[in-house]
Amino acid sequence: MNAIGLIELNSIASGIQVTDVLLKTADVELLVSRSICSGKYMVIIGGGVDSVQSSVDAGLNAMQSQSSIIDSLVIANVHNSIFPAISGANVVKNKGALGIIESFSVASLLEAADAAAKAASVEIVEIRLAMALGGKAFVTLTGDVSAVTAAVESGAAVVSEKGLLVNKVVIPAPSEELFKEYL
Repeated sequence: MNAIGLIELNSIASGIQVTDVLLKTADVELLVSRSICSGKYMVIIGGGVDSVQSSVDAGLNAMQSQSSIIDSLVIANVHNSIFPAISGANVVKNKGALGIIESFSVASLLEAADAAAKAASVEIVEIRLAMALGGKAFVTLTGDVSAVTAAVESGAAVVSEKGLLVNKVVIPAPSEELFKEYL
């Protein structure tokens, strides 16, 4: 898998319907398909760039008349740490500074996490998407202070361009107890 696609909808029924369209259109892997806070629905797929793009395009076309699309994205050549971070399976080897980027939208947060991971030598700790967050999303990452700062600035800039940045934080020397909560 080298691409990720997402469609976020304002209807659960439409979300289930679009999931079916995405899976029938091309050879993609279903990563997430679920209702999220505020009565929304998100579906995330992974696979080859062309397959993911074809599936997302078909899903958007299928939902065009229903006006239920909130946001969508396709990220080609997504950073390899993004997939395990979505599932909560990233194993972090080195603890350092802790960076957090928080967004009002799932799509913009995924773009921010990818940009952050590509901007500096950091490890993505976790990507939390809209569950028990009022529809918001956040990414945590770690590394040396300068790398975390560069990564957070890069990711936050992506979200800021869309006007969806809630907050960004860099904690240079987090307490051990704080890391136990997030690792």
